[in-house]
Amino acid sequence: MSAAYPKAMRADLQLIADMIEPGSRVLDVGCADGALLDYLVNEKGVDGRGIELGADGVNACVSAGLSVIQGDAETDLFDYPDHAFDYVVLSQTLQAMRAPKSTLEQLLRVGRHAIVSLPNFAHWRLRWHLVVSGRMPVNPTLPYEWYETPNIHLCTIRDFVILCRKMRVTIERSISLDRNGVPRRFGRSLYMVNLFGEQAVFLLRT
Repeated sequence: MSAAYPKAMRADLQLIADMIEPGSRVLDVGCADGALLDYLVNEKGVDGRGIELGADGVNACVSAGLSVIQGDAETDLFDYPDHAFDYVVLSQTLQAMRAPKSTLEQLLRVGRHAIVSLPNFAHWRLRWHLVVSGRMPVNPTLPYEWYETPNIHLCTIRDFVILCRKMRVTIERSISLDRNGVPRRFGRSLYMVNLFGEQAVFLLRT
């Protein structure tokens, strides 16, 4: 992995950064502590903005000089005009949305492209853990107990691809990551990607 990335940057955020053209307009939805936004602004010269629900995340971003507002993406995205940004990013958050399909529609309305990363709930380790232990898995990708998790719409890579087809959304790039964060492009077999990818990143357009 490139040494140019901040040490705190997750593997999916590194892939997202690679998909974004320098100097473009970017909205990072659910930007957390601003690791991705900070890299994009300072290393790729983007016009970067962010929305974050948590006050701690907003404070961290503002302290770093980033243009971030506190808000709820599920309601606030409706206030943005069509194609206000070149890219709208939603990382590891779609499964926590109350209305993920509607949120995806808004991402693609506000941005000329949407970049979405998500955990894959069909990964073979999760299936095996559930079969053997009879309990919902807890791991670095899914670190919450079932009664504390923010994930309310469990989704697989296959589920997301099928949703994009139904919405007539074009998947321009799709990359899966294994448990070590090693990226792999989707091959011809969606079954294999769905079985072995712990998470995935998609570059989308309408």
